[in-house]
Amino acid sequence: MNFLSDCFAAGLIAAVAAGNLSDRTAAVPSSGAAPEPLNWTAQQDHQNMMDQLGIKALRPGPSGRAGATNEANYDPAKANPYPDLPDPLTLKNGQRVTTADAWRKQRRPEIVEDFEREVIGRVPKNVPRVTWTITTQAVDRVVGEISVVAKQLVGHVDNSACPSIEVKIPMTLVTPSNASGPVPVLMMFGGFGDGGFPRRPGEPAPAPRGGFGGGNFTDPPSTEQLIAAGWGYATINPGSIQADNGAGLTKGIIGLVNKGQPRKPDDWGSLRAWAWGAARGLDYLETDPTVDAKKVGIEGVSRFGKAALVAMAFEPRFAVVLVGSSGEGGVKLHRRNFGEAVENLTGSGEYHWMAGNFMKYGAAESAFGSRNAGDLPVDAHELIALCAPRLIFISYGVPEHGDANWLDQQGSYMATVAAGPVFRLLGARDIGENEDYRTAKMPRVNTGLLDGELAWRQHDGGHEDRSNMKHFIAWANKFIKHTPPAAASEK
Repeated sequence: MNFLSDCFAAGLIAAVAAGNLSDRTAAVPSSGAAPEPLNWTAQQDHQNMMDQLGIKALRPGPSGRAGATNEANYDPAKANPYPDLPDPLTLKNGQRVTTADAWRKQRRPEIVEDFEREVIGRVPKNVPRVTWTITTQAVDRVVGEISVVAKQLVGHVDNSACPSIEVKIPMTLVTPSNASGPVPVLMMFGGFGDGGFPRRPGEPAPAPRGGFGGGNFTDPPSTEQLIAAGWGYATINPGSIQADNGAGLTKGIIGLVNKGQPRKPDDWGSLRAWAWGAARGLDYLETDPTVDAKKVGIEGVSRFGKAALVAMAFEPRFAVVLVGSSGEGGVKLHRRNFGEAVENLTGSGEYHWMAGNFMKYGAAESAFGSRNAGDLPVDAHELIALCAPRLIFISYGVPEHGDANWLDQQGSYMATVAAGPVFRLLGARDIGENEDYRTAKMPRVNTGLLDGELAWRQHDGGHEDRSNMKHFIAWANKFIKHTPPAAASEK
């Protein structure tokens, strides 16, 4: 069987198995024509994964709407139904991990395997290569009032295995013109309305942009703060890598690798795909002479905060991460019953972020019975621990300004505390409290715990991390030994 007929046959079999043959938009291809990918809705793809897993019913996730019959729990007394977390320093055979060597060679691989199989999915071995092309380069641009060099790039993903699916990844790189050598760079998920490409001198500055909760910022935009501190920044568009919905799982990079057919239960979800795309952006940054490739960080807010954490945990070349307001699926403990829950991430609206196998932990009725968050082999503190001993700054805002209780700031702080022993074992410093995660209480707002490689700060803004950017830069500079320029004026 040749490639094209093989690709089509796979799609036909999958469609028949899912009972959705009538919903397939592609006709039988003519000789030499590549088949179209499946064009399912998120509900169809979600049902297909339930069928693969033998799940007959899922528990509905709690609602973030006040007064709803299934309103999320915000009572601290009911928040910890599974108070005991998996111990990141105990092997599956029960032996304690007491050396850095045992962590790296024995325990870390166990945790990685559990996350890849059950939570975020595996990056396929046959994932295609990405070739980067500079499409625009400008030296007559400014960020704030500082002269910069700006490059617009496109990462072309090799789609020769399934030409009907095309993936192109836009990325912008901006570095100070007056830098005396390569600079640290923060890669930022989500980008900006203009892709982050800076303006010409004399052109009007872009209008201020707040977080999802708005806010009256007293600090300049994050990009201006970075450039003024002698950093560069890169923006990368996650939606170009993989769509943020279940209907896109047969397209994007996940669909390209699967030739437009449905995922297997341990295949990667969107969080892992976005993280993979960031790592491919890092491939280019390692070749750019304006970038100090040993000092590249990754940043994101909300779902892209989750993706930034995944990128840091699974790509060792990233030196630092700023995780903004990430909530469930990020640094929030899965085992916490407060705000958003595992069941929200197993429903058809958010399941695409995760591996298909993650749906098992929202199952009410299935071939394997009922499972819940307490059955997960890993939790968020271990995802944080996978970043150790590298630099991780965990950022949240406050509910009254838009960073809702839904995100469970307290549960995220508990996860940060619970990750601390791994950082200490590896010779790094944690947040310095040495608390029991079960009783740990968040410090006051605007009180940063920034002495160690693992850092925490809750600012008084909304669903954004701009309010923490100056604190992040000062903290990171200390560890990467970067000295900001004496003045931020244009030279």
